Amino acid sequence: MDVLKIDQSFVRGLLDDGNDQLIARSIISLATHLGLQVVAEGVETPDQHDWLLDNGCTGFRGCLFGRPGQPPPSP
Repeated sequence: MDVLKIDQSFVRGLLDDGNDQLIARSIISLATHLGLQVVAEGVETPDQHDWLLDNGCTGFRGCLFGRPGQPPPSP
């Protein structure tokens, strides 16, 4: 195992729910301490992305980066 994911159900409530924030921070901390990459699933808004980035998340998946079935944007 080399990746720990934050489920979209926690990302969805991230900006409004303190419990979702605590869970996301815990997952990020656990991944960091275990030397794993952390990926947030279901990132849909710039505010979600910014919160996750500010809290140490390094990987992102979701509609903010491309619709399902659509190739990701070129770097």
